[in-house]
This record gives sequence, structure tokens and C-alpha cells, in this order.
Amino acid sequence: MDVSETVSEILADISTGGIDAVRRYSRQFDNWDPPSYRVAGTEVREAQSAVEPRLVAQIDFALERIRSFAEAQKDCIQPLEHTAWQGMRLGHRIVPVRSAGCYVPGGVYPLIASALMTIAVAKVAGVERVVACAPAKPGRGVDPVQLTAMARAGADEIYAIGGIQALAAMAYGVEGFGGAVDLLCGAGNAFVAEAKRQLFGTVGIDLLAGPTEVLLIADETADPELLAYDLLGQAEHGTNSPAALVTVSERIGAATIKEIDRLLGSGYPTADVVDAAWRDYGCVVLCDTRESAAAVADDMAPEHLEVHAADLSWWHNKLRNYGTIFLGSDATVAYSDKAIGTNHVLPTRAAARYTSGLWVGSFLKTPTYQYVDDAHSAEGVAQATAAISDAEGMFGHALTATVRLGRLGSAVRGDDHV
Repeated sequence: MDVSETVSEILADISTGGIDAVRRYSRQFDNWDPPSYRVAGTEVREAQSAVEPRLVAQIDFALERIRSFAEAQKDCIQPLEHTAWQGMRLGHRIVPVRSAGCYVPGGVYPLIASALMTIAVAKVAGVERVVACAPAKPGRGVDPVQLTAMARAGADEIYAIGGIQALAAMAYGVEGFGGAVDLLCGAGNAFVAEAKRQLFGTVGIDLLAGPTEVLLIADETADPELLAYDLLGQAEHGTNSPAALVTVSERIGAATIKEIDRLLGSGYPTADVVDAAWRDYGCVVLCDTRESAAAVADDMAPEHLEVHAADLSWWHNKLRNYGTIFLGSDATVAYSDKAIGTNHVLPTRAAARYTSGLWVGSFLKTPTYQYVDDAHSAEGVAQATAAISDAEGMFGHALTATVRLGRLGSAVRGDDHV
């Protein structure tokens, strides 16, 4: 099955067919066709009452940390006003997008943290309307724990629908889904990622993410058991999730492989997924020096990068290509995936070479502005604008400058344009 072609056909169908097409694909892929896809407030309240209070408390614990970090990041983003010359002011504002659509995956696992990482951060940014979609199970709807997470994160509207049809409904503003959103965010499978790629332009997107991945750097001081647990922990996302160890110690590399074999052979809880991922996408790379290990890691530009080594500050300063980094054996990817506060929607497939992950700034725009309080102060700008425009052959542009020069009584350009 060609993913790109399939997505293209479905998006085109929903673009013209609207809610009827959405319902057809929802029945086809998920056996789900409720009277309304929007989750009612009563259903949300019932879901929250069905979730164990202790779990709700832990969700709130994670939510508070995610919001706190997003608020701290937002505090770093400030409006600007710059007086370039006397009589001219330039600047930028900080403006949140009006609406955002957050996709919360739930096909294999009923992911909780994905709701917190997208919805809560959008609300911290000041987005007025945050729409959330999650896949529904036949006869059950959205998992109660996901509904709880979406509601507590602050979603204004929740819809029980998944896959390509969910993204299309939010992007096109299909009947029954409110108006079209301005931006789509959140992780998903290959079809979800491709739908986001093809919808970019119609709406904004956060980033294009492929299968999750992890890279661990280890020296002689590393603990092979922890390395093994962390490699396998990320591999359980899917059978195509890469997990790599880059080490300067042959002993540590061999011991880690032995630990992985031990764990997989002793009842690892998600061994059916993890074993395939490690077999097909796992690797151990042995390097001569820490400099070469750092170079290998930067070339791979992983989504998640753990450093189990001495002299952590050296590694932190040296490494530059990663979605997020975990420094020291007490920091692990799962903390960031779930509850520590940094976002887990991150670049994959070496995209960390040129971009970063979802953050509060993903929902903020910085439109610029110009005030010319004194027309005389802009005389030099007008002269430069006219000269550059003439050289480019854009004479209409030149006229907009020279007509203003003429009104100032400037004779610098004669009567060529006025």
C-alpha cells in the first residue's frame, strides 16, 4: 500500500465530500459511526469518575510540570520595539494562533502524555480554541483515561475520531467539527504523519515525525543494565523503532548486548514488539574516542539522546544535534515522555540537524511592524528603496518611495518618477 497515494485520495475525498466522507472512512478503518463525533461533557465527566483517583493525581502531577516548563519558555519570548532611527520604530508582537488541532494517538496504546504535551502547551501559549481528537474503539469510544487527560489538559472540544479522517476534519472544518483550525500538532502513525505533510499549507503543522528513536552514548563508567532497559524501553513504541548504543568501551557494549538478551529471554512485558525492533533496528557502535562518539551521534541526530558518561558538561557543550538530551544515568527518556516537563513531540529521522520539537513557541507568531512617526526620518530609506527597486526593474515599487520623497520636497532623484 502506497501511504502517500492513499492519504492523498482520502484527503481529496473528504475535502469535497465533507462529513459523509468522514463517516465512510471512520466506518471503514475503525468500525466507528456515532451520531456525533464530539464527546459530550457528560461523557467526559463519566470518564473522569471511572479513572482511579491515584492515576488522576499522577496525571495532574505531570500536567503541572509540563505547564510550568511551557510557561518558563513563554517568559523567554518577549515583544520587541526597536528605534532604528529617530522617528522610526520597528518591532514584533507575540500573537498566539487562534485555533489548534491536537491529535492524540491511541491505536496501540491509549497514550496519556501525548494529550498533555500538546493541549496543555497550546493553552499556555494562549490559543483560544484547542480541539483534540483521539481514536475510538467500537462500542466504547475514546479510552476513559485519554478523555480524562484531554479534559484536564484544557481541550475546548474533544472528538472521538482517529487517523487521516480526524486530521482532515480539523483542517477543513468539516460539518460537526467546528471551524477549521489554524495549526495541527501531535504524533501518530505513518498515515497521520503523511496527512500532516499533505495538509501543510492548508494549515500549519508542528513537525513531521517518523518512528520514535533513541541513541545512548556510554563510556566505561556506564551501567549496562540501565543501558539495556533504556534501549528496550523506547523500542516498545513499535517494531520499527530504532535503538542505538554508541560507546567508547568494548566491554560496556558487549555487556549491554548480554543484558538485552537476558531481559528479552526472561519475560519482558512487551517482548513481541521490542524483540523485533531490536533485531531489525538495534545497533551498537564502538568508537575510539569520545570525540568520534560525539561526531557519530551528531551525524545520526537522534530524537532522544542519553549520555551515560563522565564529564557531562563536556558532552553537553560538544553535542548539538538531538531533539532532547538526557545527561547522566539518573535521567531517562521515559521521564520526558511522560512527566518531567519537557515536550516529547520531537524531530526524528535526523531532522534534529535543522529543527527542534514542539514547544510553546510552536503556537506563537512574531509578526513585525513599522511606525514612521516622522516622514523626514524615512528619507534615506526611501532613497535606498527607490534605487534598489529601479535596479531590479520593479518601477512600481520605486514610485511608492519617490512619491513620498517628492512630497518632502526632495530633489535627489529629479523628476524621473514624479
